[in-house]
Amino acid sequence: MRFFFFHLMPYADLDPDYDKLYPSSWVTLPNSYYDPLKGADLYHRYLDELEYAAELGFEGVGVNEHHQNAYGLMPCPNVFAGALSRRIPDTTKIAVLGRALPVLSNPLSVAEEFAVLDSITRGRLIAGFVRGIGAEYHSLAVNPTESHARFHEAHDLILAAWTKPGPFAWEGRYYHLPHVNLWPRVYQQPHPPIWIPSQGSRETIEYAADPSRKYVYLQTAAPAATLFKTMQSYRDEAERRGYQSSPDQLGWSIKIYVAETDEIARREAKEHVEAFANKFLRMPQEMLLPPGYTSLASMKALINSRKTITGGYRTMEQMIEQGTFICGSPQTVIEQLAEYQRRGGFNIVMAGLHFGTLPHALTKKNIEIFAREVMPALKNAVPGETPRVAAE
Repeated sequence: MRFFFFHLMPYADLDPDYDKLYPSSWVTLPNSYYDPLKGADLYHRYLDELEYAAELGFEGVGVNEHHQNAYGLMPCPNVFAGALSRRIPDTTKIAVLGRALPVLSNPLSVAEEFAVLDSITRGRLIAGFVRGIGAEYHSLAVNPTESHARFHEAHDLILAAWTKPGPFAWEGRYYHLPHVNLWPRVYQQPHPPIWIPSQGSRETIEYAADPSRKYVYLQTAAPAATLFKTMQSYRDEAERRGYQSSPDQLGWSIKIYVAETDEIARREAKEHVEAFANKFLRMPQEMLLPPGYTSLASMKALINSRKTITGGYRTMEQMIEQGTFICGSPQTVIEQLAEYQRRGGFNIVMAGLHFGTLPHALTKKNIEIFAREVMPALKNAVPGETPRVAAE
């Protein structure tokens, strides 16, 4: 199993009673709730946590992109990747998961940003491409019916800029560039590895699994039952297209909390993971799934799982039962992750070891116990045997 530490960078000091007046922390929550002094402190704290995870031996750290909300304060993940690039060990990868291509006015700027990051890190960049969830289309006033087409053209333009000698002209449906001539070029050849995070869109799975791409598909924001289905869908699509996919093409983004015992872990995590699920993540359906954003088949699947993702009140216990949160002692977390891997067939774990209002001390504790007790057991696990915490 391969482990990355992922951070959403929420505005953790959000007024706890805001939801009495506003239905969501996304799009329409007034920015008067944001205190610039507290925000600056949070940014430095969160970068410290990412650097700490890198020091403790995670294969990589992950940042992402969201706009105009308290859920994630990273509208420009390239800035945070750049801040990390000179301060973490030179063996640690940086995964930008990812740039929301359809909502950006010029994808060539992403090609440039990633080329710079790839050069600064000497080839440690992982390039994530996403369509962006429905809320981003409200925030940036982009037509959601064009989401798939814009994503595909933006992706193709970026790949061409990375791999095709310039200058050349690009004349597409949405983007018109007389001169594509990337300076600098990417460090990794032919280009950085590309990962595609998704909530489970059938179209996205087919796109990532295409034999011309074989991109890593990273399942996000879904119960375990959905995880197993999407992992199998990727494998089935690969087989249908004539090849056998590798577990290294499949990943899972999951919130995790580990402490000395199951009781301590649940007590320390409960308030904070419930704040994540019921305050930061919550949004109306029309915000999550604007008309035209997804196909009818994918819409039905997302609606069926919505109550376990963004709607209704969820307790920590329900999240553990659904498989949207793993919590317990090191041995409990090891066994649960091993079982999920056995059933899902993935190798990559994007571990969300900070969530909601989890304070700095508990976040560092979580990172440290996970790195020192959980990761070694699963990295060295023997197939068919239950991994266990190493003896003192």
